[in-house]
Amino acid sequence: MAAIDTKQEGAAAPFYLPVGDECDIFEAAFTHQLPLLLKGPTGVGKTRFVAHMAARMGRPLYTIACHDDLSAADLVGRFLLKGGETVWVDGPLTRAVREGAICYLDEVVEARKDVTVVLHPLTDDRRILPLEKTGEEIEAAPGFMLVASYNPGYQNILKTLKPSTRQRFLSVDFDFPAEGREIDIVTRESGLDAARVKNLVRLAGKLRALKGQDLEEGVSTRLVIYAATLIAAGMDVERAILAAMIEPLTDDEDVKRGLLDIVSAIYG
Repeated sequence: MAAIDTKQEGAAAPFYLPVGDECDIFEAAFTHQLPLLLKGPTGVGKTRFVAHMAARMGRPLYTIACHDDLSAADLVGRFLLKGGETVWVDGPLTRAVREGAICYLDEVVEARKDVTVVLHPLTDDRRILPLEKTGEEIEAAPGFMLVASYNPGYQNILKTLKPSTRQRFLSVDFDFPAEGREIDIVTRESGLDAARVKNLVRLAGKLRALKGQDLEEGVSTRLVIYAATLIAAGMDVERAILAAMIEPLTDDEDVKRGLLDIVSAIYG
């Protein structure tokens, strides 16, 4: 099954508001040709951060959404039949290595086990990608950088990143931004005024406090932006919150009613 692959090149840096020194760490990793691992819950801005930094560094970006069926061949390439001939077609990782681009593996633990084996030679001082099928050994072009992300909250026995792999990367821990910073982000992204965004962010904080109790995961900044966007477009506040901040979190009707009680307490 082919990798889900998108390439960004030459675009203006998308909006990203730093919450710590993550931009400095990324720049240092890029300058010294070191791989970087981003850890944190869904929807806190990891993918936006990588797109922002790739644009700042002036490098093309290949983003690969990892999934259960993603294999090493999906990343490096395979022989395909074209016009009656069998030809080698590079995968997105190989193209990034050849071009000196940034390659971002989103939720890398979702990929099959053979993927991490392919990454190892690119994460040490060799910076090479061996192509077993063609006999090539590609040296990473200047500007190549490997970035990966995962959500430690969803780890289990079958889906973990081995210590031997984690210790090949620099690592940055992402979390939800502080209230004031999150208000700024949601206001900027949604167009809703800060006064109304403040209540949404307060609500998000209360819902996140339920993680591990009634909820498997806290509401993401992304979902807060969705709710604010709907409200800015004229949707009723409670309907927008239900669609963007309650329904995506749970299918349990009792839990939903409990969450709506929290909404009523803030907006009552």
